[in-house]
Amino acid sequence: MQLLRLAWALAGATVCCFVIFLIHSHVLKEGQLAAGTCEIVNLDRDISQPRRTIARQTARCACKKGQIAGTTRARPACVEASIVRSQQWCDMMPCLEDEGCDLLVNQSGWTCTQPGGRVKTTTVS
Repeated sequence: MQLLRLAWALAGATVCCFVIFLIHSHVLKEGQLAAGTCEIVNLDRDISQPRRTIARQTARCACKKGQIAGTTRARPACVEASIVRSQQWCDMMPCLEDEGCDLLVNQSGWTCTQPGGRVKTTTVS
C-alpha cells in the first residue's frame, strides 16, 4: 500500500514538474528577457584620443510597468520612469559604491568621481 502511494506521489511530482517546464518555456521564449532585467547588446570603445576613452553601449531591457531603461551601479537596469522624466540621474544610483555622483550642469547626464580623482562622464541620448 505504501509503495502504491509512493508511486502516485512520484507520478504527481513528475507531472507537476513537466507542467511547470511547459509554462516556463511558453512564457519565456528564447531571446526574451525576464521582466525587470536588462542585457548589453552592443558595446563600442574609442581610444583614439590620449587619456580619454569614449564608450557607447546599447542595452535591451524588459522593464515592468512604471519603469524605464536606466543605469544602476554602472550596469543597465530598469529604474523608475519618474527619475528619467525629471532627469535626476543620480537618483538611480548610476555610479559604483565608492564613486560620487554629480549631475551635469545642463542635466544631460552625470559624472562619477572615483576616490583617486578619475572622472567618468555619462551623457544620455
